[in-house]
Amino acid sequence: MRFRSKLAGLAGMALAVTALAAPAEAAATVCGSSYTKVGSYAIPQTGTRVGTLEVYYSSSTGKNCALAVGYGSTYGVKNTKAVYIGLAGPGVPWADDNSGSFEYYAGPVYVSAPGKCIAVQGVIFKGSTHYTRHLDSVHCD
Repeated sequence: MRFRSKLAGLAGMALAVTALAAPAEAAATVCGSSYTKVGSYAIPQTGTRVGTLEVYYSSSTGKNCALAVGYGSTYGVKNTKAVYIGLAGPGVPWADDNSGSFEYYAGPVYVSAPGKCIAVQGVIFKGSTHYTRHLDSVHCD
């Protein structure tokens, strides 16, 4: 009985280490089990990375999902994070957004866009400075 309990404990520790080693991949399950990653973009585009804008798609629902995930010193630290998603195009409002003080990520946010392009934006604050990544006309499926 002790052997089984030790084995279960070791399996649990391995799972925890895996989740810590790959925070963006672990966050993907937040969108839902039918979603697959279609894009991963550093926040900001150049310079020191403070986050990742992750985009997922579910062919079964026709919906896209996005998360703004902290990276390095902004992952696991409660600070302002925000994510926005919508259909691509000038003047088109965001379909969904999520912002606030989060430890790991903002989101998930969703938009139904089968056969259409989407726009996404992620914002991560580090101290009093905000870093943004905006993409228009991505994932045009």
